[in-house]
Amino acid sequence: MTKDPLVVFTPSGKRGHFPVGTPVLNAARQLGVDLDSVCGGRGICSKCQITPSFGQFPKHGVTVADTAVSEWNSVEQRYKDKRGLKEGRRLGCQAQIMGDLVIDVPAESQVHKQVVRKAASTRAIEMNPATRLYFVEVAQPDMHEPTGDFERLTVALRDQWDIPTPTCDLSLLTKLQPVLRKGKWQVTVAIYNDHTGGAPRITALWPGLHEAGIFGLAIDLGSTTVAAHLCDLTNGEVVASSGIMNPQIRFGEDLMSRVSYSMMNPGGDREMTQAVRDAINVLIDELAQEASVDSAQILEVVFVCNPVMHHLLLGIDPVELGQAPFALATSGSLSFGADELGLSKMAPSARCYILPCIAGHVGADAAAVALSEEPNKSKDLVLVVDVGTNAEILLGNDTRVLACSSPTGPAFEGAQISSGQRAAPGAIERIEIDPITKNPRFRVIGSELWSDEAGFAQATEATGITGICGSGIIEAVAELRIAGLMDESGLLGSPEATGTDRMIPDGRTFSYLIFDTQDEGGTKITVTQGDIRAIQLAKSALYAGARLLMDEMQVDKVDRVVLAGAFGAHISSKHAMVLGMIPDVPLDKVFSAGNAAGTGARIALCNISSRAGIEKTVGEITKIETAIEPKFQDHFVAANAIPHKTDAFLELKKVVNLPDVSFNTGPSDSAQGAGRRRRRRG
Repeated sequence: MTKDPLVVFTPSGKRGHFPVGTPVLNAARQLGVDLDSVCGGRGICSKCQITPSFGQFPKHGVTVADTAVSEWNSVEQRYKDKRGLKEGRRLGCQAQIMGDLVIDVPAESQVHKQVVRKAASTRAIEMNPATRLYFVEVAQPDMHEPTGDFERLTVALRDQWDIPTPTCDLSLLTKLQPVLRKGKWQVTVAIYNDHTGGAPRITALWPGLHEAGIFGLAIDLGSTTVAAHLCDLTNGEVVASSGIMNPQIRFGEDLMSRVSYSMMNPGGDREMTQAVRDAINVLIDELAQEASVDSAQILEVVFVCNPVMHHLLLGIDPVELGQAPFALATSGSLSFGADELGLSKMAPSARCYILPCIAGHVGADAAAVALSEEPNKSKDLVLVVDVGTNAEILLGNDTRVLACSSPTGPAFEGAQISSGQRAAPGAIERIEIDPITKNPRFRVIGSELWSDEAGFAQATEATGITGICGSGIIEAVAELRIAGLMDESGLLGSPEATGTDRMIPDGRTFSYLIFDTQDEGGTKITVTQGDIRAIQLAKSALYAGARLLMDEMQVDKVDRVVLAGAFGAHISSKHAMVLGMIPDVPLDKVFSAGNAAGTGARIALCNISSRAGIEKTVGEITKIETAIEPKFQDHFVAANAIPHKTDAFLELKKVVNLPDVSFNTGPSDSAQGAGRRRRRRG
């Protein structure tokens, strides 16, 4: 008997089989996918817009044919004619499932909007920007001394500001004469003069004295989210910050999935490049509107990103990064016109700078973290972990710095988790389990109240309780261990063994029930055995990467741990330690750096000396490649236990008492089993 088509929704990762002819909106509702609709499926409101994707998706185990979705119909055409519909978009209430299908739900079609937690961290930055404003008075043309307007402008810049002859794009040259005459031969010139010693470059012109300011963008282009800060280039102030989901998620949640998509779908790299560039333009436009800034005032952009995102942003096929020796097309810093990336929402002559990559799997984002946290200047031995879909890890002090990347996957961000979701209002972000009653209390994004506090129901009425995000699932798994509901191997106990009916049968294993309002038409949120295995795989990869660096440094402990990244800023150091995500140190030696990569991007934007500094530092960092290091697998298997099979975690034991329980019923449930599964995925 032929199975019904498999439908996979991104970015949620939810999937299910549905009969041919099922409307996409109906499938989304049955799976609990966050897809908006207010018109009852009549094709009027357009809230249910979706983007079907075609080609091979090894990550999801499907190949999507062009015929996997029903043909464009008259309702969609009518809506497009009246109100417009982006290229590639369909209406979920009209598009029907005809075969295996991967469907992306864009942010604007989601009821519960993503909270991109990459706000700008407070940081005093010494200002030395590449772009500065200069007001000059230009000599008027003289028939007896025939010179061009541009030549007389360059003379004025030399005489009044000691600026050598600058270059100028043709697009600006065409505007020069009207600007000079409108300003009555007084003009404000934006000059870009970077750290490389090249010729100054004119990037903008205004008639008279321009006092509205100039701005630059610091963009952290991550696998899952794109975060940007719009900064005043005169004082470094962040005037607006925003973020969006990386639309490439529909091609694969992790980096290797996207490399595979490029390998297996001709032109797939160009498709992903265009998707992310379009998203960046949308983000720039939103930031400019929020700050009431004219796009002509945005004159610079600095990017930090991992190697795969780096190549896809530049329009380089990342295929070589998917196989040893993981060769980068270029590892050095880059500087060029922002228009070469198709960034149309900035000034036409705006400049782009991209930080150098450290290695094939350790990118410009890790370089930005190094610029922000400066492990190379630390007197003590510091471990800096940028937690995300792909974790970048730095270990070092003022004598030596090591770096590696570890493939943690998307579980830390709520993906591949049964009740998981991205961080959005209504998602559980904090949780505690009473070790006596075994009952939970939790907090959701959008409310400061805990679930057992008065007013919680009213405070969450608008958002509901919709799922559990990355920080929530970390705390939930750790709390299960602390409460004695889960043993060291990660196995959940039965109701009889744990003494609570919150442990509910789930196939051959058990799940822990956090919240259930299904009787009232609400949701049921649990932590399943599969969720725990996904977290074990992620945390083991993270810990194994850190241990590899410690081996290379020939140490068994570190002095200090810094958790960076949007996710790192929102997880509890105690719960991270209970899980064994990071090496054992006193909890008061675990710090959050917030979005360190974004901070590094801002530093590079505002200070050109820092660009020269990080370019030098990157050349001195020792790179460790986890993918080919034999010890990685040994460390990974040992780290499957919670917190660890062999490391004693003596500092943790001073503050947390982990119950000595065992629910193991056979070898297939052991941590070694999880280790074997991890090796097959390798």
